[in-house]
Amino acid sequence: MKIKICGMKYEENIQEVAELQPDYMGFIFYEKSPRYFKGYIPTLPKTTQKVGVFVDAYLDDVLDKVRRYNLQYVQLHGNETPAFCKAFKQTDAKVIKVFPVDDDFTFDTIKPYETVCDYFLFDTKGKYHGGNGATFNWHILNGYPSEKPFFLSGGIGLDEIPSIQKLNLPIHAIDVNSKFEIEPGIKNVADCERLTDLLKH
Repeated sequence: MKIKICGMKYEENIQEVAELQPDYMGFIFYEKSPRYFKGYIPTLPKTTQKVGVFVDAYLDDVLDKVRRYNLQYVQLHGNETPAFCKAFKQTDAKVIKVFPVDDDFTFDTIKPYETVCDYFLFDTKGKYHGGNGATFNWHILNGYPSEKPFFLSGGIGLDEIPSIQKLNLPIHAIDVNSKFEIEPGIKNVADCERLTDLLKH
């Protein structure tokens, strides 16, 4: 199971976490987020993919960030249409489309995106576009109708890992953020290392 550490913000902390060689590191380009990124991304290990996180951004703005930061993935957290997602087929960037989940969630939501996204991401529906710090009922995903691997997000900390490992689901990666922070944008490197040990060894 791969690891995505999201909400990176400060260069020194990025470098410290990068030494653990997570599979993905996420940078949030959403100005209303306390983890809004507008800094410098140092050189990352070749095995670590850069993910830009956007919420209902203009296509030109997203493409500009993809070029400027050499992003390998765009993660779309808003109400982006299938046509918007399809626009990235003209680039080298892959698309992760986020779907907020609560007890009323239905998989009908994902069907229009099946052919235009590379991955889905399921996150807890809450007040914010991610970073709500709460899990959702993962058993809702037992009815997952697609063969497309997905990212699992939403309030995942070290305590949740054993339960996730027992799920019989096509989880491509877990996406962690707020439960691994000292404060918004600063990750606890020791906790990130423990996460890596749990999932990689």
